[in-house]
Amino acid sequence: MPLPSPRALVKRSVYVPHVRIPEGRMVELPGRGSTYVTDTPGPDPHSPTVVLLHAVGCTGLLTWFPAIEPLSRRFRVVTLDQRWHGRGIQSDDFSLQDCADDVAALVGVLGLEDVIVAGYSMGSIIAQRVWRQHPEVVAGLVLCATTDRFRSSVAERAFHQGMEVTMLGARGLSRSRTAARAARTAGRATARALDIAPRDIHDWAVEEFRSTSPWAVAQAVAALGRHHSRPWLGRIDVPTAVVVTTKDKVLPPRHQVSLARRIPGATIHEVAAGHAACVMQSERFVPAFIEAVTTVNARRRDFRSRPSSSVRSARA
Repeated sequence: MPLPSPRALVKRSVYVPHVRIPEGRMVELPGRGSTYVTDTPGPDPHSPTVVLLHAVGCTGLLTWFPAIEPLSRRFRVVTLDQRWHGRGIQSDDFSLQDCADDVAALVGVLGLEDVIVAGYSMGSIIAQRVWRQHPEVVAGLVLCATTDRFRSSVAERAFHQGMEVTMLGARGLSRSRTAARAARTAGRATARALDIAPRDIHDWAVEEFRSTSPWAVAQAVAALGRHHSRPWLGRIDVPTAVVVTTKDKVLPPRHQVSLARRIPGATIHEVAAGHAACVMQSERFVPAFIEAVTTVNARRRDFRSRPSSSVRSARA
């Protein structure tokens, strides 16, 4: 009896919610490159905007597709593919700092104001950096399945140090013309696959997942290992909510709660789910996430009423 294909195994064993997938387009970020963006309007032209940042190895849509439609009943919802992911920017190097700069550039290109930046896992790390590097574009933060650093245990330190050494040794290759050309060719090939209408939501999810190479994931994981925001979390001065995945085996819940307690006034929204809750347990995650975004949006009014001198003084 022949073994089932990976696609057939996904259909049998992986729950994927059947929802409408919004269409997107390639957007040029001046001086940076092009990335794939979806821009779903809210209930009226003045709806507040939420920019959603995805997890490592995923795309904007693959992380957030269960949440986009219910979120758009109250907000304008924007997603993008981060560099080296999906149809994101194909640069010679990957850094979280560049990813944060890309988000700020997109905010400018789309002419967005009073933006709530929300991230999941890697996306939550980038969201922290968006506030750190471009505080003028951030009116609120929602951090999901997050942490302030990754080397908090012996096992984590060993893993990330090993990954960093490996990627450092390969960095010359990543900068070479041959490797850059190969990465761009792979990106174009997977983008073409994504343009083919899938037979069902499982087919779409498989193709979306395949659009990011294992090489790109390894580079991103190495970059995440160098993240450490603890020294400046206490200076975050915009309304913030932290969605804690209480059954998370990747980022321990106690670390997520610890981060939330370091951010002045941050609210905590618990979800009894694991690290893949954004899709695999979306029926639990999405309501908690919308609650978190709505809470941050309501608190933005108080933030806007504060004197401008006190709002930005802590960000030097």
